[in-house]
Amino acid sequence: MSYPGYPPTGYPPFPGYPPAGQESTFPPPGQYPYPTGFPPVGGGAYPPAPSSGYPGAGGYPATAGYPTPGGYPGAPPPGGAPSYPGVPPGQGFGAPPPGGAGFSSYPQPPSQSYGGGLPQVPLPGGFPGGQMPSQYPGGQGPYPSQPAAMTQGAQGTIRPAANFDAMRDAEILRKAMKGFGTDEQAIVNIVANRSNDQRQKIKAAFKTMYGKDLIKDLKSELSGNMEELILALFMPPTYYDAWSLRNAMKGAGTQERVLIEILCTRTNQEIQEIVRCYQSEFGRDLEKDIRSDTSGHFERLLVSMCQGNRDENQNVNHQLAQEDAQRLYQAGEGRLGTDESCFNMILATRSFPQLKATMEAYSRVANRDLLSSVAREFSGNVESGLKTILQCALNRPAFFAERLYYSMKGAGTDDSTLVRIVVTRSEIDLVQIKQIFKQMYQKTLSTMIVSDTSGDYRRLLLAIVGQ
Repeated sequence: MSYPGYPPTGYPPFPGYPPAGQESTFPPPGQYPYPTGFPPVGGGAYPPAPSSGYPGAGGYPATAGYPTPGGYPGAPPPGGAPSYPGVPPGQGFGAPPPGGAGFSSYPQPPSQSYGGGLPQVPLPGGFPGGQMPSQYPGGQGPYPSQPAAMTQGAQGTIRPAANFDAMRDAEILRKAMKGFGTDEQAIVNIVANRSNDQRQKIKAAFKTMYGKDLIKDLKSELSGNMEELILALFMPPTYYDAWSLRNAMKGAGTQERVLIEILCTRTNQEIQEIVRCYQSEFGRDLEKDIRSDTSGHFERLLVSMCQGNRDENQNVNHQLAQEDAQRLYQAGEGRLGTDESCFNMILATRSFPQLKATMEAYSRVANRDLLSSVAREFSGNVESGLKTILQCALNRPAFFAERLYYSMKGAGTDDSTLVRIVVTRSEIDLVQIKQIFKQMYQKTLSTMIVSDTSGDYRRLLLAIVGQ
């Protein structure tokens, strides 16, 4: 579904990173180089990162809150449908209800893990104007959600390189930047084929071997979007999220879309680490910054999100789902006006599998899906935030696929959104995002990147995304 004014257009240019003269290792314990113009660092070491879900990686944001292998409890098996009124038993997800000629449901990738090449995915019918239907025809319930096989870590396009040698990689990068010109292809080959944890080790090796800061050297050789993409790849994930939030609120105006994209989609553990990193690296309180930059129901929703306190129990309580659906109906469609605090309480506290069950119950109670009701009852940023939470409960990769599409659709490209999503999802679920992108828009993500970008920037994006 499209949002008014979506996506944002202005994202401040990447500031100097790191500032001149600050040539510490990136990142040494306790001190990151940080963009100029930020307030003084407020002391305190950056919290230890948890061990990662990636084999052989030393550790960036944990994977709590994503479904365990086997998927969300309560999700029907592939080919089995939930009990929507009017859908005969045994009719699979994604299949149109009887009489629904030309119907195209919210897509889903096939139910399997990817060990080798991507499977062939049949494409559904076109979505008129790129719009996704928010429900089955006739109001028979919300669109199908992600399959049971969504498992964390196995869906990234970037995996840790085997036989990794940080010193050898540092030497290749040094040669690529030495002398006349820069061998961008050598840089692309290294950074697109190493995990974030391995990139941190390359930075440390580079300083040990040459007494120089790799990031500063790269900055002197690169510019524009290529520079932004490279620097994003070399930031630890938690720091990159904290940096993006700070940048979205710094200076005049606020990029609410960035706040929504990060705070409404991350796991509890990721959010708690972002809050600590924001304080230790920028000397600022994330919640206070949100309060001073936003207002009203949108402010309350984001403050709820930055607590990182959502229930993450994967078991679904169907009785509670029914009660919550009734509460939401009475708070919105069932009354004059809207009780916004009821929506905030339920969408900010319930686990994603629980919210999915609530959405299914709501479609039976209200005879329309919850996303449609949110669109009728809310507007502006709070509507976008609530919808993002619901979309993540149904199909997180589809939310990011839609964001990527709108970052490149129409005149101009929102490069910061494109860079941020490709980088932050590259070791998590970019494989699924690519598949769903193709189903939703009848073109591959790489095709759209080719038509919207150029040069080394395009080459590096394609190397991360894969064909």
